[in-house]
Amino acid sequence: MVGKWHLGFYKKECLPTRRGFDTYLGSLTGSMNYYTYESCDGPSLCGFDLHEGELVAWRHRGKYSTHLYTQRVRKILAAHDPLSQPLFIFLSFQAVHTPLQCPQEYIHPYKELQNVARRKYAAMVSIVDEAVRNITYALRKYGYYQNSVLIFSTDNGGQPLSGGSNWPLRGRKGTYWEGGVRGLGFVHSPLLRKKRRVSKALVHITDWYPTLVGLAGGNESLTEGVDGHNVWAAISEGKESPRFEILHNIDPLYNYARTGSLQKGFGIWNTAVQASIRAGDWKLLTGDPGYGDWIPPPILPGFPREYWSLERHIKPRKSVWLFNVSGDPYERFDLSEQRPDVVKELLARLVYYNRTAVPVRYPSEDPEADPQLNGGAWGPWMGDEEEENWATVYKKENTEWKRKFKMLKSRSFFRRLNTRMMSNKI
Repeated sequence: MVGKWHLGFYKKECLPTRRGFDTYLGSLTGSMNYYTYESCDGPSLCGFDLHEGELVAWRHRGKYSTHLYTQRVRKILAAHDPLSQPLFIFLSFQAVHTPLQCPQEYIHPYKELQNVARRKYAAMVSIVDEAVRNITYALRKYGYYQNSVLIFSTDNGGQPLSGGSNWPLRGRKGTYWEGGVRGLGFVHSPLLRKKRRVSKALVHITDWYPTLVGLAGGNESLTEGVDGHNVWAAISEGKESPRFEILHNIDPLYNYARTGSLQKGFGIWNTAVQASIRAGDWKLLTGDPGYGDWIPPPILPGFPREYWSLERHIKPRKSVWLFNVSGDPYERFDLSEQRPDVVKELLARLVYYNRTAVPVRYPSEDPEADPQLNGGAWGPWMGDEEEENWATVYKKENTEWKRKFKMLKSRSFFRRLNTRMMSNKI
């Protein structure tokens, strides 16, 4: 694996190298400086975040992350024998993500864009384009290409406040509107039977596992019972997708919608709960789906001030929405009142999925996670007694831990405040 992990690291068992990957180079947290690899979780709670295997990769400081990750993938391809056994590489670029940073020479072609954030964003996308080209070249050079499948996909919608754009889709990153959950991407492979076409087959991220297991010649019986489907026939041959339904989410912790109630959910679902599900052409949202305007591309220099609220809603707040997202992908026509039968059916599906939900475990902050107590870098801070102390991995020695420990209470307040402010920004 190469790139962003962001799936937890409080102990070694959570690291990529303990979760099935033979090698790893990347960051463990969600956002960091593209050059210094400093990552912050609130004011003054910062640390270095670049890891190679299970060690801190101090030596790579100063290298632009997109270039560094691309070089690592090409190195892996050069060292492996494509005829010996299948090779799976998960490359999770940090780009395009805040902070908006890139070498100056990539910004010059976009100098005509008046919005600074959009200009940097476009430059960073160009670097990703270049990386995909270089990796594809390496696949050809080292003998992988004819039997390869290259999957490129986003993980969420764009953030217009940081140069992104979902126009003409509704909403933004962090919301359940199509602008937040609809993923765009492509599959490139000589193995595709029907090439150069647009597929609108319903595919969810969980479908990649059984699909790739099947392509690699693995035992598909081992994937029985998982959430995903093998969708290769839909992608390669244009056949109907075996997936009919996607549960976007049910969030019992998010702020309840004041206008929602069990009564409005036909007595079977509390519509104050934030949730969303899609079945076929229909998509249902309940609770507070998040910021729901249609946001124009951030091109002009004054964005987002006078352009942010062009379509600000003036209707009373709701707690139930229903859209035919095949015929109305922009979610402009709410059909919840016209089709209460569909609403009731999809609410029942939410109840069905919620039956197997386990209680949410949201542990309190652990002051021992502070990078300054762990040599100045983010990394596992807990482990079994028989394992070596993770702190021995780091070269630096921290002598101010007592003073910093006293500061943690005040920092905790700012971390919580920062989380609320930044949750939709990054």
